[in-house]
Amino acid sequence: MLKDEDRIFKNLYSDTGADIDSSIKNGDWQDVKGIFSKGREWIIEEVKSSELRGRGGAGFPTGLKWSFAPKEVGSRPHYLIINADESEPGTCKDRDILRFEPQKLIEGCFYASYAVNANKCYIYIRGEYVNEGKVLQKAINEAYNKKLIGKNASDTGWDLDIYIHYGAGAYICGEETALLESLEGNKGLPRLKPPFPALVGLYGCPTIVNNVETIAVIPTILRKGAKWFSSIGKPKNTGTKIFCISGNVNNPCNVEEEMGIPLKDLIEKHAGGVVGGWENLKAVIPGGSSMPLLPKKICETITMDFDSLIENKSGLGTAGIVVINKDQDIIKCMARIARFYKHESCGQCTPCREGSGWMWRMLERMAKGEASKDEVDMLLDVTKQIEGHTICAFGEGSAWPVQGLLRHFKKEIEKRNNFSPVVDTNKNIPYLVDQHLLEKDNA
Repeated sequence: MLKDEDRIFKNLYSDTGADIDSSIKNGDWQDVKGIFSKGREWIIEEVKSSELRGRGGAGFPTGLKWSFAPKEVGSRPHYLIINADESEPGTCKDRDILRFEPQKLIEGCFYASYAVNANKCYIYIRGEYVNEGKVLQKAINEAYNKKLIGKNASDTGWDLDIYIHYGAGAYICGEETALLESLEGNKGLPRLKPPFPALVGLYGCPTIVNNVETIAVIPTILRKGAKWFSSIGKPKNTGTKIFCISGNVNNPCNVEEEMGIPLKDLIEKHAGGVVGGWENLKAVIPGGSSMPLLPKKICETITMDFDSLIENKSGLGTAGIVVINKDQDIIKCMARIARFYKHESCGQCTPCREGSGWMWRMLERMAKGEASKDEVDMLLDVTKQIEGHTICAFGEGSAWPVQGLLRHFKKEIEKRNNFSPVVDTNKNIPYLVDQHLLEKDNA
């Protein structure tokens, strides 16, 4: 369990207030000149030494990403982009940072922008976060008024301007290159990589894109030191993390805990336990809806960190924990998730555009007990045709939940469907997979 003195987000439950004076009392904007005077190379090395990994889902080392930015500013300016699009179902950590701890994000932007030589920072916020955007804009205005940012920010000689840009509610814009396209005023379609944004990003300029939580922990790391941060959690899975716990629990909540905490402890001690008791647990989605679910047996001992979850064929993702108990229909749950990804596919890549619809329709039939014997293996084949064959990771995000269902609950699908083929009474032959549903879609 995380000690109180090691908590980074001291106002996660809005105990004091989001205004700048309350934030300063909570430790924000302390020793800014002292940290700044150590130079950008020191800041990058300190973040590298802390072993901080991105909190937006991929878990890429933050200091390493910063080091990819050109050391000197040439003919093209550098940009810092904060990804506050948070569209992953089951995830609401960034929302609470924007609502209750906005100055941590703004101060983090100050250090990160200096480290990557960016005088302009854009915060791309999810369009539905209207109230959070208002709170953040107020916080930015307060920081300007106190001259913490702007011209000669914090009296350091560094200039920094921060702007908010609202998205329009597209899940795909959480992908960093689609976000950049949207920010430029284009349709949110992911770009081919390479080149990566660190060299060719916003308006073709060197750009670093980081998640809200990633940037918000930077000031505390620089103040307390990399050794302090890396002493929390596990090697290569260091520091604290905000876990979002929802679904069939008695007390849905966001909680800051150390990386590597047992999943069972999060559910039992922080979320009030599973509705109906631990024995009523069916499965848990550990990292937002795009990560494969885990059955109760694995949930007994699994720890919440990047590497442990990968070993168990899942992922930490955004740490959006969705608890599913035995009162739920697990096949219908996955069909609902598949429908979401079908709806949110940008349509640029054929495997994802067509495959996401196939997965949803097949799962709907399996949930109703109308699938044929061949379709179970065919569904897995469709996920494999999507996985690894798309421009961005959306394809994997749509395929992995279905793979998790087939990996752990295949017998439930088999039992419900009895492998009876669906017969076309007009032609007296078995349907081709999804033919009748495709006809309905086209009607």
